[in-house]
Amino acid sequence: MKAIFFSGKAGGGKTATALGLGLKFKEKGLKVSYFKPIGFQRGLVKKDDDDVMLMREVFSLPFSGKTLSPVNVNDHYLTPRFIQKAQELHPRIEKAFKQCSEGYDVVLIDGSIEPHVGHNQNLCDYNLAAMLNAVALPVIKADDDFDLDQNLLYLDLWKSKGIPVLGCVFNNIATTQWNKSNSVYKPLVEGKGYEVLGVIPKKVEISAPTVAEFYDVLNGDVLSAPENMNRIVEEVVVGTMTIESALGYLRRAPNKALITGGDRSDMALTALETSTSVIILTGGLYPDLQVLSQAEEKGVPVILVHEDTYSTIEHLQSIYRSIHPDNKEAINIVKQNIDQYLQWEKVLDYLNK
Repeated sequence: MKAIFFSGKAGGGKTATALGLGLKFKEKGLKVSYFKPIGFQRGLVKKDDDDVMLMREVFSLPFSGKTLSPVNVNDHYLTPRFIQKAQELHPRIEKAFKQCSEGYDVVLIDGSIEPHVGHNQNLCDYNLAAMLNAVALPVIKADDDFDLDQNLLYLDLWKSKGIPVLGCVFNNIATTQWNKSNSVYKPLVEGKGYEVLGVIPKKVEISAPTVAEFYDVLNGDVLSAPENMNRIVEEVVVGTMTIESALGYLRRAPNKALITGGDRSDMALTALETSTSVIILTGGLYPDLQVLSQAEEKGVPVILVHEDTYSTIEHLQSIYRSIHPDNKEAINIVKQNIDQYLQWEKVLDYLNK
């Protein structure tokens, strides 16, 4: 059995990369398993990590969510109880990994939402990869030069820890960054001694979050069109200005989420005349009935939250797209991306050695 540790930033495409490669390995006759030592708990309701649910169903794994992802954290996980029980976490992870790996040819290990998460208890990606005897396959999403610098630092940390790097993949690359990623970023990474196995473009069908994912983070009340929570959100517009100032932004932004106060019926009604996926009303202010009537007619969900606009925007920083097991279109796009843009044969050669 061999283990590959996929590491990178949330929303960067590491789970999609693991999924696509796993499907290719399965196609080639290998028995594929999955493991996520540190899962991320979103929202107030406890449930299995979204990536765990996806992989368990796609690869027909017989393990519980607790086995596939034995430790869950959120951005305030360092409670006294967690710290007191920290010494139990490493044995728990090792035991669960042994269950998930026995009888399989390869285990796809999914890193945390950032490689450094859990470092205070030796639970970061680097320590876990070493503990599980895995090779690293870092996934890079570089929206700007600072992102590239950060990812180069992450790559050098793998080397400094003595963990083999199988190669790295650029994923979820926006059209505006495509040329620079290929002509500037890729040579810089290769110049550091790391092989780039592929550069995969951003596909809105798998990278843009849905209204449901906004709702999971905000925990508000859905006031209209609950049947359309699967709408894709490509942009976020904050409606705090006058209608005259906002009109240009509202018209240019496709499939947007509008965030505005519940007392701004004028802004909400104007947004409903443009390409809008969801309206998020802040401050706990119930909207004018005309807003709900128009939203229902156009099939646009309206979510009422009780926090102010600034706090709502802060919460949205944690949103990233998860692929759902029943989203066959997204899964097919992931497979196509691997075939078209990634040198998967080199990874398969490593597994067959």
